[in-house]
Amino acid sequence: MKCKILHESKGRLRVHVYRSHMTPAEADRLEYYLDSFDFVKKVSVNERTSNAIIFFDEAKRQDILSALASFDIKDTEVAVPEHTGRKLRIEYEDKMFFHIAQKLLRQLIVPTPIRYTIVALKSVPYIIKGIKTLMEGKIEVSVLDATSIAVSLIRKDFDTAGSVIFLLKVGDIMEEWTHKKSVDDLARTMSLNVDKAWCIASDGQEILVNVSDVKEGDRIIVRTGSMIPLDGKVVYGDASVNQASMTGESAPVHKSTDALVYAGTVVEEGEITIEVLKTQGLGRYDRIVAMIEESEKLKSETESRASHLADRLVPYTLGATFLTWLVTGNATKATSILMVDFCCALKLSMPIAVLSAMREAGDHKISVKGGKFMEAVANATTIVFDKTGTLTYANPKVNDVVTFGDNDKDEMLRLAACLEEHYPHSIANAVVKAAEDKDLSHEEKHTKAVYIVAHGISSTIDGQKVCIGSHHFIFEDEGCIIPESEKAKFDALPDEYSHLYMAIGGVLSAVILIEDPIREEASVVIGKLKDVGFSNVVMMTGDSDRTAKAVAAKTGVTRYFSEVLPEDKAAFIRSEHEAGRKVVMVGDGINDSPALSEADAGIAVSTGASIAREIADITISSDDLSGLITLKELSARLMDRIDFNYRTIIGFNSMLILLGLAGVLTPTMSSLLHNTSTVALGIRSMTDLLDK
Repeated sequence: MKCKILHESKGRLRVHVYRSHMTPAEADRLEYYLDSFDFVKKVSVNERTSNAIIFFDEAKRQDILSALASFDIKDTEVAVPEHTGRKLRIEYEDKMFFHIAQKLLRQLIVPTPIRYTIVALKSVPYIIKGIKTLMEGKIEVSVLDATSIAVSLIRKDFDTAGSVIFLLKVGDIMEEWTHKKSVDDLARTMSLNVDKAWCIASDGQEILVNVSDVKEGDRIIVRTGSMIPLDGKVVYGDASVNQASMTGESAPVHKSTDALVYAGTVVEEGEITIEVLKTQGLGRYDRIVAMIEESEKLKSETESRASHLADRLVPYTLGATFLTWLVTGNATKATSILMVDFCCALKLSMPIAVLSAMREAGDHKISVKGGKFMEAVANATTIVFDKTGTLTYANPKVNDVVTFGDNDKDEMLRLAACLEEHYPHSIANAVVKAAEDKDLSHEEKHTKAVYIVAHGISSTIDGQKVCIGSHHFIFEDEGCIIPESEKAKFDALPDEYSHLYMAIGGVLSAVILIEDPIREEASVVIGKLKDVGFSNVVMMTGDSDRTAKAVAAKTGVTRYFSEVLPEDKAAFIRSEHEAGRKVVMVGDGINDSPALSEADAGIAVSTGASIAREIADITISSDDLSGLITLKELSARLMDRIDFNYRTIIGFNSMLILLGLAGVLTPTMSSLLHNTSTVALGIRSMTDLLDK
């Protein structure tokens, strides 16, 4: 591709692509192509100017130039999402441009009588809306807008009426644009990210395949904790399915034979075989957008209070207007007050501030499902961590397999992988990966595997019961025993590893030693969390006390709990609520789901189980826990911005009312200053909260 460097600085390039016209699709292709390289930090392509701004690792300048030179805008294969947000941005930029251009052209070209007639016609919808609101027994902002416009028309002040209508429309476009952009970003973040599915082959064997290879009519199996990758109909099995992402239902829905299931929903418990009805990408995005649009989760408590306050202030503004007219008999002073209200600014700036903060969070790889969860993070003083996959890396490794009896080490690892591969958990993934690294392929010889959340898996092979899981599950729940002659070997198992126990026929057959290294940044992040307002940093894990104690000492948490069950985590959060504290929960596994639901804000890491990501209110990148610091700072600054907006709106508009009452401001000037300040505050609310 031919291009020219327009400007260059340290780690930044601005280049111009030599094309007479770049379509939105071509701009997306170039942007996602460049963004696919690890050394590219951020890239933005402007389709109108055919310019690209690239931020990159400064040591990789030559690689950037090579990538640009080798790119063919039509033939280079690039993975571009179905929805990128570019078309939406262009649509609203054009709307705003044409709205302003039409206003200027009317002022310069259209004769005054015709211009006033246009103003009168444009005022009709606002007046009708105000009358309808009154007829419903409500006195809200639409009534104030209608009254302001109607009074201006009665006084034959068409310029003021036109200015009010123009600025109201500008505000509507801004709010709609920001809202739709934020919803679009959020929907794309929440879009399905399932790469594999268990498909039933013609011979009845289960085969792990790419979702893109699944066709209509194929049958797939979905088990506890896994996301349903495609729309379909249940042909076998029973399951409780969490459909919150599609329908907003809080309780799981029972699904059995002939029931319809939807892509993106999650099996909380059970196992179902699904006949695929729709392949990937059909309809899910639109359903997510509809769900978000209807969801009250987008409103924080502060935002809701501001909206209600805006409506409550309308009668007072109207009352002050009429009282001024009755006392002074001066219609100009009364109208000056009428042109000022608190409602527009409160109802415009607050939602824009919240949605813009959610969008900014997305730039930091943080997906937030609603403004109220950022408010909860800002106010929380307790944060609870799961250990495995959260404070430790999400990719633990098998260090060794210690066998008991005459069992073979590779055969035990093969059998463990055969059981674990069906259930999503970081330790299960480690076992499967260790078997793959040793080329230990296996056939599905066991019967149906049963998964017990936070305990383990049980199945049957060659008539013998096989169990794999925690110490509690193997020795207490299942009553398995240690071979008498090998108790010394069992007691000598090294403490620095997590232990995964496997028993065959009620006798311990192997212990898999899991190396679960603590994240390098964990102790630093926990120290910073204490600095930014979390006075109580808690770790809760199902691991043994010795393992939990060691991790707690290295990370610096204030409290830790070991050998806990899912319900124990949720119970602890309830006890914190009873003590009057707001709680944030961070987890990644199926066993964290109850606690994530119980917390004021549940945070899942992006590589966690599907059910955890689905139930969680916020998802952060698994690459670095410092995203939690960013989230806390964003949330705190959002609350500061909302408070600033509130004080500014009340103070500035009160001043305008007093100046209008004193006769200093004319109605036109009051309207202009009020609406200009509203738009200015809205624009300010769209700016980033954190420094780049």
